[in-house]
Amino acid sequence: MNDGSRGRREFIKACGAAAALGALHLSLPEGLLALPKKKSRVILIRDEHVLDRLNKPRSDVLARMFDDAVVKLCEAKDAKSAWQTMIAPDDRVGIKTNVWRYLRTPVALERHAAKRITEVGVPEDHIAVDDRGVLGNEGFEKATALINMRPMRTHHWSGLGTLIKNYIMFVERPAELHGDSCADLATVWKLPHVIGRTRLNVLVMLTPLFHGSGPHHYDPKYIWRYNGLLVGFDPVAVDAVGARIIEAKRRAYFGEHRPINPPPKHIALAETRHGLGHADPARIELIRLGWKEDDLL
Repeated sequence: MNDGSRGRREFIKACGAAAALGALHLSLPEGLLALPKKKSRVILIRDEHVLDRLNKPRSDVLARMFDDAVVKLCEAKDAKSAWQTMIAPDDRVGIKTNVWRYLRTPVALERHAAKRITEVGVPEDHIAVDDRGVLGNEGFEKATALINMRPMRTHHWSGLGTLIKNYIMFVERPAELHGDSCADLATVWKLPHVIGRTRLNVLVMLTPLFHGSGPHHYDPKYIWRYNGLLVGFDPVAVDAVGARIIEAKRRAYFGEHRPINPPPKHIALAETRHGLGHADPARIELIRLGWKEDDLL
């Protein structure tokens, strides 16, 4: 066994069953638990000025969008109050990002989340930001809370790269989950070092990738300036709304129904097979903020 594999195994073992209960504190919003009798709230916020002419996010606009979405999600008076309902000063926080070179989580968004977390009393050295190295990252080994943020895009194995899928790096051999269009990605969320820890999910919809083929496909003609963020406690609900937007964009672009291939079945199965959250639109409370032109919903 090499040192990397040993470290990953030791990390998973060290987390233990205590992680399942130790992550939540009493001030967390009920929505975080995706209770089966409640609708899952999803905030869609858009701003027509968030991107510059090169499709790079304007940090100040993006930060304001993120704050407004979180405040509305938590029904709080301001951003600090909202974060205080999700994060406690004694939490250790892992920000699970996504660094795919063609369409990564904006660094400005990672930094703003970290800033808000420090403002509720978490020391900077108790905050870790990582993607592919989470299993070897001491900050994630000790994390009691996770913030999940990534861009939406089509994906060769799972149909869509989603918030649910963003946690695939929490398993030692991610490729083992690629079968059947990654149908059972939600099982990752039940692992002892993951379950119960996620406080917030952010699906970046600034320039989503709506079409492609091949393992690492990317073509700029298949992105567009949607200028949005989707934010919620329930990753399944957020992903389901994001999938609807991608499907609508594909219909508009191709002039016909063009199913995502392979189908992103892991989203629906996260609800029906694994009970992770709500994919059914009837069980999702969608709130729109900001710019509404061509929101495709």
